[in-house]
Amino acid sequence: MHSLYSLFMQEDYQLKEKKSMAVICASTVREAEAKKLAAQLQLPFHTAAKDVAGVDYYLVLSDAHLALQKTGPTAPGPLWVDFVQGANDYRRRHGGGRQQALARAVGLKSKTGLSVIDATAGLGRDAFVLASLGCDVLLIERDPIIGALLADGLSRARDSEATAMIAARMRYQQADAATVLAALLEQARPDVVYLDPMYPVHHKAQVKKDMQLLRELIKTDPAEAKLLALALEKATQRVVVKRMHAAPPLGNQKPDRVMSLRRHRFDIYLTA
Repeated sequence: MHSLYSLFMQEDYQLKEKKSMAVICASTVREAEAKKLAAQLQLPFHTAAKDVAGVDYYLVLSDAHLALQKTGPTAPGPLWVDFVQGANDYRRRHGGGRQQALARAVGLKSKTGLSVIDATAGLGRDAFVLASLGCDVLLIERDPIIGALLADGLSRARDSEATAMIAARMRYQQADAATVLAALLEQARPDVVYLDPMYPVHHKAQVKKDMQLLRELIKTDPAEAKLLALALEKATQRVVVKRMHAAPPLGNQKPDRVMSLRRHRFDIYLTA
């Protein structure tokens, strides 16, 4: 099995707003790995949930996967990244291939083998779709907790015959995307930079479990306009920004094209 830590960069990252959190090991064979993760994230380590008190969240490493669990009587169920089964697998098999909106937004309909930087990777769902359609994708995630979940999901995808070839086209880096883009050499510039920044949701909106937890951990990046400017500078073909319909264009910069869907839109900026 691929080690979680071969995919999880050893950088001194901490939560932007420190939450009360702990790491729990629910496996008899992965305790050393769980302890290493706790040390990496500078979080307390426990061997059982009953030993954890007074925390807002905990990361649980089991034989199956790494999961994030919020505490409290009304907390949603655990969240983990799964590219092998569930919604990601269904979308891979029935999502519409190159005819789906995401593929058309990045320009895949008429091209093959695009290189893409997903600069706000989150749980990696759109990156997985692009990789399943033949793109080489660099996933950048600045939050270390979400990054750990993503790295674990990629590790298991690489161990599955059904998804190994797709996962081989996905590289993960925990870092600030603006820093990575600014440092790109000319020969490393991607065809496409994809951005899906967090956008505040009105209190009446229905938010799914995974997005609820993401929004609690990841705050809106105040440097979004800078990130777009860097993306426009580095992408050789286009920048694609996923936005809610109510959201203004990123940095208030008018896109060259807009692809409107039922729940969101893609703002497309051409750079070629």
